[in-house]
Amino acid sequence: MRIVCLIENNPGRPGCRFEHGLGLYIETERHRLLADTGASNALLENAALLGIDLSRVDTVFLSHGHYDHAGGLPSLIGAGLSPVLLMQKSAALPYYGMDPEGPRYIGIDRSILSLPGLRALEGSFDYDGELSVLAGFPGRRGFSASNRRLTRKEGDLFVQDDFTHEQALIVRENGKTLLFSGCAHNGILNILDRYRGEYGADPDLVISGFHFMKAGPYTPEEEETILKTAEELRGMDTLFYTGHCTSLPAFALMKNVMGEKLQALHSGLELPVF
Repeated sequence: MRIVCLIENNPGRPGCRFEHGLGLYIETERHRLLADTGASNALLENAALLGIDLSRVDTVFLSHGHYDHAGGLPSLIGAGLSPVLLMQKSAALPYYGMDPEGPRYIGIDRSILSLPGLRALEGSFDYDGELSVLAGFPGRRGFSASNRRLTRKEGDLFVQDDFTHEQALIVRENGKTLLFSGCAHNGILNILDRYRGEYGADPDLVISGFHFMKAGPYTPEEEETILKTAEELRGMDTLFYTGHCTSLPAFALMKNVMGEKLQALHSGLELPVF
């Protein structure tokens, strides 16, 4: 399995663009796929720089309905790609961030909904044995306070986003399992609880943001949530890569707890052979 971080918040490989977004290229025996696509066409530019031929991509997985994960899709469509797109049906709803200046649309570009390969899912889905989609995360352990400013518009009202549009990608190859979870808005602990309930074991590798980012210092309660999350993840038989919405301060706190079991993503990073 080959895994390359094509776009991420943090600079990495020289020449690669970086932005507030996340997108991975994953190559398996049967598939060439993208797990999210960043916020813009930066993913395409970085792929070209890294010598990755996106014309061979057959599947795109969308972790949830926010622009910083779906923003590269219009450029892919414009480049003539027509892959299968796996997303939850509710990812098409209108999502907004409640900024100090007022509500800001953070949902997906509506042109995505015209993709001929769109599969609007309603729950978990086994694609072909090698790829699966896991959805439905009811728990709220370690739920980030940063989620409170994220909403869905219903008529003229803005209601708290319940993140039912979020899904996780599971990739299996040669006896190993990767779980990709985008931002883990539902809380990485709840997503892993769901995974263990379904499969009875821990994944070998998890790539995910943890959505602990915040403008300003953490409260003692927020810092406690971060540290308790790190302590529980440390006890798993899993290697974690994180970035994007985790934030550098949260990463530093978690790294002190998890050591080598937690690694940082950055634009252009090719993960060790998995």
